[in-house]
Amino acid sequence: MASREERYEAAEALKNAGNLADAVAALEGVVADHPDFALAHSALAAWCTRLERHDEAIGHARRVCELEPKDPFSYTALSVACMRGGRIAEAEDALARSRMLQG
Repeated sequence: MASREERYEAAEALKNAGNLADAVAALEGVVADHPDFALAHSALAAWCTRLERHDEAIGHARRVCELEPKDPFSYTALSVACMRGGRIAEAEDALARSRMLQG
């Protein structure tokens, strides 16, 4: 069986070929098998946002923050996902958390 990294790379190849929905489906399988794979959740947050699947994007972005709680970029990405999903207060909170971790 392919490693989680190999499966991630295969999903990324699908995305790069223009098959974003298939790429998301492939990564969903990866995180189902490897729920602590922060990179895959991060990609899913971004890719689901592009597909306007905002609730899913926010869920994956939150998971990244749980897995990487000291990484300011995780909270910046959560802020973006929340903003795009119309959750402005949550976006502002996440951005404030990012800034706090940076300083």
